[in-house]
Amino acid sequence: MKALRNYLNKIKPNFEEGGKLHAFRSVFEGMETFLFVPNATSKRGVHIHDAIDSKRIMSLVVLALMPALLLGMYNVGYQHFKAAGALDSTGFIELFAYGLLAVLPKIVVSYVVGLGIEFVVAQWRGEEIHEGFLVTGILIPMIVPVGCPLWMLAVATAFAVIFAKEVFGGTGMNIFNVAVVTRAFLFFAYPTKMSGDAVWVASDSMFGLGTDLVNGVTAATPLGIASTTGAAPAFSWDMITGLMPGSIGETSVIAIALGGILLLATGIASWRTMLSVFVGGSLIAWLFNSVGPDTPMAQMPWYEHLVLGGFCFGAVFMATDPVTSARTQTGQYIYGFLIGAMAITIRVLNPGYPEGMMLAILLMNAFAPFIDHYVVQSNINRRMKRSMKLNS
Repeated sequence: MKALRNYLNKIKPNFEEGGKLHAFRSVFEGMETFLFVPNATSKRGVHIHDAIDSKRIMSLVVLALMPALLLGMYNVGYQHFKAAGALDSTGFIELFAYGLLAVLPKIVVSYVVGLGIEFVVAQWRGEEIHEGFLVTGILIPMIVPVGCPLWMLAVATAFAVIFAKEVFGGTGMNIFNVAVVTRAFLFFAYPTKMSGDAVWVASDSMFGLGTDLVNGVTAATPLGIASTTGAAPAFSWDMITGLMPGSIGETSVIAIALGGILLLATGIASWRTMLSVFVGGSLIAWLFNSVGPDTPMAQMPWYEHLVLGGFCFGAVFMATDPVTSARTQTGQYIYGFLIGAMAITIRVLNPGYPEGMMLAILLMNAFAPFIDHYVVQSNINRRMKRSMKLNS
C-alpha cells in the first residue's frame, strides 16, 4: 500500500490545475479517495472524528448485498436448467457459473453507464466523484428480471442518474431512490420486459453453459400466478430459500436477512424504518385477509405477503436508504409503516401491479421531508407549551 501511495503522489501533479491530464482530475480524485482515506482536515471549528466515512459505509452496504446477489446468480442458473429439464444432472458449480455469466453483464452495464455519467458531471462541475453509485450500481441489476435486455437497462440507468439524481445536485441531494426510479422507468416504459411469465428465465446458453431454450419457455412468479389465475399460491420453503422465479436479487429471504443483520449490526440501516415496514405490511395484510375482498391477493396469509416479491428486499435495502428516507426517529416509524401498508394495499387492490413494494417506496420518498417537517414542528410546539407552563 505504501508503494501505491507513493505512485499516486508521483502522478498526482498531472491531474491538478495546469497538468496535462487535468481533464481527468475528478476520475483521479475519485479513485484516490476510494483507495485511501482523504488526508485533509478542516482548518477551524469543532469536529466529530469517526473511523468510518461515507465510502466505507457504501462498501459495507455492497458487502451486505453480496449474499442476495450470489444466491440470485445461483437461482438464475437453477431456473434455467430446471426449464431445460436438466436440473438433476447439473452440479452446483455449473448452476452458479451460468448465473454469474448471465448477471455479470448487467452489473457492468449499470456501473459503466451510471459512473460514466457521474464522471462527466463531476468534471463539468469541478467536483470530486461521489460514492453514492457504488451501491446504486449493484442494486439496479438485482431488482430487474434476468430477461431484461442490456440496452433497456442502460437507457433506464441513464434516465435515473440524470433526472433523479444529478438534476437535484448529485449524491445526498436526490429526493427519490435512484435504483427505484430505474425500475419504475423500466416498468412503465417497457412493461412486457418487467412482468408477465416470459422474463424470469434466462433462455440463452452462456459460453457453452446451458441450453438455448425454445421461445415459449415461461415461468411465472407466485404473485404473478395469483394475479392471473385467481388462485393464491400455497406456502413453500422455496419462498424462503429463494429458489423460485423473480428479480435477480429479491427472491431469497435468508440471503436478504444475512445482509440485514450486517446493516443493523454496523448501525448503517435504521432498525426503526426496517421494523416499521414489516409491521405495516403485516397489519394491512392481516386486515385484508380478515375482512378484505374475496380475491387471491386478499386471501393470502399475511406472512406470505412478506416473503414474496420484493417486500423483504425493499424493507432491508431500499426503504432504509438514508438519503431518501425519513431522518427523525419518529418519522422513521411513520415512514416505514406507510411503506409496508401501501405496498400491500397496492398489491391487493391493483391486479395490474402485483408487486407494489417499489412503487410504495417511490411514493413515500416524496413524503419523507413532509413527515420530518411535521415531526420536528410537533416537537417545537410541545416544548413551547411546556416552557409556557413553567414560566406561568
